[in-house]
Amino acid sequence: MKAVILAGGTGTRLKPLTYWTNKHLLPVGSYPMICYGITKLRDSGIREIVIITSRASLGSFADVLGSGRDWGVSIMYRVQEEAGGIAQALELARPIMSSKDKFLVLLGDNLFEESLLPYCEQFAKQASGAMVLLKKVDDPRRYGVPKLDEASGRILLIEEKPENPQSDYCVTGAYFYDTEVFDLINDVKPSRRGELEITDVNNAYALNGQLSYRELTGWWTDAGTFESLEEAGRRLKGAIS
Repeated sequence: MKAVILAGGTGTRLKPLTYWTNKHLLPVGSYPMICYGITKLRDSGIREIVIITSRASLGSFADVLGSGRDWGVSIMYRVQEEAGGIAQALELARPIMSSKDKFLVLLGDNLFEESLLPYCEQFAKQASGAMVLLKKVDDPRRYGVPKLDEASGRILLIEEKPENPQSDYCVTGAYFYDTEVFDLINDVKPSRRGELEITDVNNAYALNGQLSYRELTGWWTDAGTFESLEEAGRRLKGAIS
């Protein structure tokens, strides 16, 4: 299985820190944030990783990670020339995937406790479609919220930041796909903010009855605010060896 780490974005909520560096290179504990995703993927058996970032940040990522050799992986870089959404960024990985590949997409600011290995093994057994990882949260209105069909283990619909959430779960930034995802991205229309939204892609899978889910039970955070960045630093201090 291959992996894609999405590490673009402007890090608006972390300004002024992100005036001079990509948020995924900010220190968390003893290492840049991006390093935790790399090690989680490596420890799950994934060795081929694509990092998608902006032109301005490309050199900085290469300085930190190089070819990936020092981290026990092989890294390829792709450049998202302009902000166009997560789905647009993911489409840049199309030339790297063969038609039979299954792969994991990880948002670079998602930090978590658990190993990805059991989830990779579960998705490898899934005949086709997609799988997302969920987390129970106190205020799901801040996130994409799934409507679950617990009997089938499928997601029926994901609503973005709903006023009346249909569950206590949010969709985290860990997505598993087959290569049909690229055809679905082609059919997605830009949202009101002019971006190709990953939720629309996931809902296309859900509409076809092909979106399964698993639940993260350990701690998880999207380290996009000062509070969550500080929490992640406390939890992950010394976590990489």
